[in-house]
Amino acid sequence: MPSDPKSIERQAEPGNWQLVVRLTGLAWRYRRRCLQVLGLQLVLLTLGLSGLSLTGIGIDYIRHELGTRGVGEVVARPDGIFGLHLPDVWSGTQVIAVIAGCILALALVRAFLNYAYTISVNRLVQQHLVIDLRAEIYDKLQRLSFRFFDANTTGSIITRVTGDVQAVRMFVDQVLIQGVIMGVSLTVYLVYMLSLSPGLTLACLATTPVLALMTAWFSRIIQPRYRRNRDLVDKLVQHFAESIQGIQVIKGFGREAEDRAAFEVRNREVFEQQRGIFWRVSLFSPAVGFLTRVNMMVLLGYGGWQVIQGDLPLGAGLVVFAGLLEQFSGQINQIATITSSIQQSLVGARRVFEILDAKVEVISAPDAIRRPRFEGAVRFEGVRFGYRGAGIDSPVLHDINLEVKPGQCVAILGATGAGKSVLMGLIPRFHDPDGGRILIDGFDARTLHLDDLRRNIGIVFQESFLFSNTIAANIAFGHPGATREQIVKAAKIAAADEFIVRLPLGYDTVLGESGSSLSGGQRQRLAIARAVLLEPAILLLDDPTAAIDSETEQEIFDALDRAIAGRTTFIVAHRLSTLRRADFILVMEGGRIVQRGTHEELIKLPGPYLHVANLQLVDSRELAELKLREEGLS
Repeated sequence: MPSDPKSIERQAEPGNWQLVVRLTGLAWRYRRRCLQVLGLQLVLLTLGLSGLSLTGIGIDYIRHELGTRGVGEVVARPDGIFGLHLPDVWSGTQVIAVIAGCILALALVRAFLNYAYTISVNRLVQQHLVIDLRAEIYDKLQRLSFRFFDANTTGSIITRVTGDVQAVRMFVDQVLIQGVIMGVSLTVYLVYMLSLSPGLTLACLATTPVLALMTAWFSRIIQPRYRRNRDLVDKLVQHFAESIQGIQVIKGFGREAEDRAAFEVRNREVFEQQRGIFWRVSLFSPAVGFLTRVNMMVLLGYGGWQVIQGDLPLGAGLVVFAGLLEQFSGQINQIATITSSIQQSLVGARRVFEILDAKVEVISAPDAIRRPRFEGAVRFEGVRFGYRGAGIDSPVLHDINLEVKPGQCVAILGATGAGKSVLMGLIPRFHDPDGGRILIDGFDARTLHLDDLRRNIGIVFQESFLFSNTIAANIAFGHPGATREQIVKAAKIAAADEFIVRLPLGYDTVLGESGSSLSGGQRQRLAIARAVLLEPAILLLDDPTAAIDSETEQEIFDALDRAIAGRTTFIVAHRLSTLRRADFILVMEGGRIVQRGTHEELIKLPGPYLHVANLQLVDSRELAELKLREEGLS
């Protein structure tokens, strides 16, 4: 049995701090672009503060001019702009015009830099990080063993490659970059406010400890809900994928309404769960906003009193302070968004890293032996294998000893779960045995280079998968550099050339998804051609005639006879017509070989083979009698 995916996820699960450190390391790969983005933001921050300061200075110039004209209190003329003394002969109007011009110029520069910042962030997270991370995950998936895919559903894998990668992007964009920007901005605003009025600053920021406690509470309650959300989305995607793949079964049994209802249940679960998250985020954001409004109330009360007392100038003091506090409060309001984003990011990152950290169990040894061509001798010596993990110990094969000479054909017979497919899967190292060893041409399979091993083994499954590509591309899948002549030769060996040339575009005909436009026999012949094109020394056939009719079976047999010639062949079979073709037969029960020999030898011995043979012979006699009866009636 495959292990439970949830149990795998519980093993040595990293803490939040470990995830943050690792995500920061991921962003460090793109440090040049990150620094570019942060540099732009620092320039924007500087320009924003400059514009705010100019506004305060402009207000004080206006108050000075009004005072000199007898309107209002006379106030001192500002010293200048950013340390630059303006000519005394300039009138107040000229000074205000210069300040207004500077503010407009700063606004134009900020607009351009904001555009550059947006483009830089998009290039960083979408064109580099997301693309690279998806490629890295896909590469890892290609190298993982079947054990991983047995333990994780298709829906879970799909959402990790799509949605969870976007969650990692969110960390870099909305958490890391925005968090650094927020930290720098708050520091600058705080220093500036302290330089204007330390007392007013402390009074306005008295609510900060309350905000910190609220943020910690919110983080603690929201992360489990985001994790639950990803699990529900996995189930939704899995149901959708299975419904598309099994649409014929659904329609064939008239279960469309029930399937829609089941999908709606899962869809509603996702909706209700997301609504709960949204409700909590919606409560947190206004609470943060309320605290920042309290700060503004303190500013107007205490700051206004300082202006009246003459301790703080109106323009360069209170107005600039109000602008700084507004910017400070705006950054504080971002805490709600950043807190929510980091919880989503950590849940998604944990799921992405589970793939990236998954152990690649089957790999080529550093000193692997390179053998471009094999002879095809196969030997099992005391081979044992079982599925293990999460406390599960399910043995599948027990003490398998077997020797097959080059060019021999071995048929394997056994009930479901007897270990037939697992035994064949050990030869190309889909799994490695837990005990014993498998020798190929006298070499332990684990010492051979994995690419060489698999390129010398052709495989035809019970239901062969075909890609949405041309027939020629499907045949040449394992040998993309094959010429058209080689492809046609393989198709002729597989008895597929005849039906291919009758298609409108012949070998350039594009197949539908999974080859749905072809019959079962045609798909199998293309699969045989795909295996034969490799000119493998070893051929593995996993019950290739199980799902086809007797007439098509004969066509497949003709193709198999040509494909098998001169190759070491393992074929899982249940029909006597197939078993008779083998040089010898293995009968498996409970992961053990209980009988072996030729058809003529086994048919004379009591045991499971004789039982299967008798059942099929009875069916054959009944069919013969029916045929004679039909001929008599005609």
